[in-house]
Amino acid sequence: MCTEPHPAARDAAERFLAANPGDPTTYPTISALEDEAVEALGEMTGLENPHGYIASGGTEANIQAVRAARNLAEVEAPNVVAPISAHFSFQKAADVLGVELRLAEVDSNRRADPDAVNELIDDDTVLVVGIAGTTEYGRVDPIPTLSEIAHDAGALLHVDAAWGGFVLPFTDYEWNFDHAAVDTMGIDPHKMGQAAVPAGGFLAREKRVLDALAVETPYLESTSQATLTGTRSGAGVASAWAAMDELWPAGYREQYERSQANAEWIADAFESCGYDVVDPVLPLVAADVPRKTVESLQSRGWRVSPTGSGELRIVCMPHVTRSMLESFAADLESL
Repeated sequence: MCTEPHPAARDAAERFLAANPGDPTTYPTISALEDEAVEALGEMTGLENPHGYIASGGTEANIQAVRAARNLAEVEAPNVVAPISAHFSFQKAADVLGVELRLAEVDSNRRADPDAVNELIDDDTVLVVGIAGTTEYGRVDPIPTLSEIAHDAGALLHVDAAWGGFVLPFTDYEWNFDHAAVDTMGIDPHKMGQAAVPAGGFLAREKRVLDALAVETPYLESTSQATLTGTRSGAGVASAWAAMDELWPAGYREQYERSQANAEWIADAFESCGYDVVDPVLPLVAADVPRKTVESLQSRGWRVSPTGSGELRIVCMPHVTRSMLESFAADLESL
């Protein structure tokens, strides 16, 4: 779910490869670029005064959300409630942080089921997770409802918009800080944002969330550090800044419209071949193609991946062209 970086993003990554945002006093230029990149992500996600930083990706952002919620809560056995559609990084977060992960069923449209989420919440729940663009099917959970459920339980709400965050601003979905009382969010410039890998984003509505992550740094001139990693390459920061400076908002809108049209085109091609298709609400298509056919496609050089249920899955990233899809559809039909 990554793509070719924009030329400006590639150039910026190379230029700031050796800079270290983890030492902002020594490297003030990259520190200033990070502040501007976070502001841009805040504008994209409906948050006027964002707190956060450029992370390595969605996994780090999700771990930090769990860590902050755990640190802010006053419970002995914290748990996190997420839909079964949540990214596997939450399993890593639970393992590393000693937090119980509870997975709720999804509804018939593969979105988080609020009733199922509610049933798993108790007095030790510190975080509820909603997904804005699921990895397997591109679904957007009912974020406003999940925020009400979380806050009624005294928990935080985290939105994983790692992939969907750069296309959802051009849709009618309610998914961001302006639509609901979202506390934290992950959003990745190195996916649909066309930054160089790695470049993720961790955002928080309130400074207290970053304060809950901060540790003292006595041998640096900066007094504390809230990031998960210490030394970081400035490549991701500069690349994210450059990509958003070039493409937000018009370039991303054009990119979304092209990618969504491609997804709908290949969905129709699957249906024409007689396969059941999960409708692409975002630029991601899943179709019930037999494993033998998938293996035949792979033997012809196509790099395709499955969902957890075994469907063939295609993510229409910016580098995926219509001519590429036409060639794929021709091979699919011949099989």
